[in-house]
Amino acid sequence: SGQRFSSRYIGSMVGDVHRTLLYGGVFGYPGDAKNPNGKLRLLYEGAPMSFIVEQAGGISTTGSTRVMDIKPDVVHQRVPMIMGSKNDV
Repeated sequence: SGQRFSSRYIGSMVGDVHRTLLYGGVFGYPGDAKNPNGKLRLLYEGAPMSFIVEQAGGISTTGSTRVMDIKPDVVHQRVPMIMGSKNDV
């Protein structure tokens, strides 16, 4: 969209996603060298928040796959996540 973003981190995924839904923007918790699969658990954090964001008209992805399309292999499976407006993600 060409819009400039600022960075904000509340420290709670629910709070950060809530702020993203209210004011727009992107929530990101990507993987890194230490945790290439990210730190957010698919069944407890990733899928529920992805469902809410998609119902609000946004998109949620791992960077290559839609989060809601992932079938978990283990209960505590972790995924990297980027979610927000379709135009911004």
